[in-house]
Amino acid sequence: MEFLIEYGMFLAKAVTIVASIGIVVGLIVSSGMQSKKQSEGHIEVTKLNEEYDDWQDQLKSELLSDDALKAEQKAEKKKQKAEKKAKKKTDEVANKKRVFVLDFDGDIKASAVENMRHEISAVLTMAKESDEVVIRLESGGGMVHSYGLASSQLQRIRDRNIPLTVTVDKVAASGGYMMACIANNIVAAPFAIIGSIGVVAQLPNFHKLLKKNDIDFEIHTAGEYKRTLTMFGENTDNGREKFREELEDTHVLFKEFVGEHRPELDVAAVATGEVWYGSRAKAINLVDEISTSDDYLMRQRDSAEIYKIVFEHKKSLQEKLGFAAETAVDTAISKWLSRLQNARFW
Repeated sequence: MEFLIEYGMFLAKAVTIVASIGIVVGLIVSSGMQSKKQSEGHIEVTKLNEEYDDWQDQLKSELLSDDALKAEQKAEKKKQKAEKKAKKKTDEVANKKRVFVLDFDGDIKASAVENMRHEISAVLTMAKESDEVVIRLESGGGMVHSYGLASSQLQRIRDRNIPLTVTVDKVAASGGYMMACIANNIVAAPFAIIGSIGVVAQLPNFHKLLKKNDIDFEIHTAGEYKRTLTMFGENTDNGREKFREELEDTHVLFKEFVGEHRPELDVAAVATGEVWYGSRAKAINLVDEISTSDDYLMRQRDSAEIYKIVFEHKKSLQEKLGFAAETAVDTAISKWLSRLQNARFW
């Protein structure tokens, strides 16, 4: 009898475990099937005017006396009533400027472009030439093709003749400045790092170490310059020369791109790979205005409706269950590389 009871308990546990695994697998499979039918995510809109008003109300409630607070509230209601009446006559709401705010925090691969492209597409469905798009940009640069795509996304705004402002509170260097220079107006904080119009490539070579330990390394290519430099093979002077030519050509393209979008800038003088702080950058026309992004937006609080636009990815079941290890590792590596790249600015 004891054996039967123990066996029954074991069987019940085994069935429970198998059933649980089956349910999890089923959910993962169904999630994968549903993800093909469902959209990638959704747009979230926050009206920053209301956020600013909430902060103001909170401070008033703490700082003002009861009588002063009542007087403020009475005056505010009277003001709102007058504005509402005026809007009915002039249709001011329909004509009021709208400012759409997007954030771009760039790593070495410009990964944020995946979200930004959706945000820009959403904005372009509504934005008019009388509106404005503000990009709060922070990036020390990275891969040329990745930041080239990010720049092309910003160009979509300019092509619609919608005013574009890029604000930089910390850094817009290299690929970051490639993006910023597209804007009609570049606003930088006094000590923001601007510039680094140059190209860099570096890699270690282990050929001597492999040769010392009698380890052969072979690489086979079709095309003379399919591989110019390698980490493990023997690099040649011819390969190095070709690699430098490619770097120089990329630099020329970078300079032409900046010159096209900032014709008032002396590109030859600033395209040395150097960086400048905000105040110095304004003196040489790398930026147009000195201000923080917060102050730039708050100055428009009364004259414009300010909306923050964020694209949120729809999380898959795999991510919710913790099967996003590859993404986590990839993100960690990208952050480490970005920090290593920005070490020169510390």
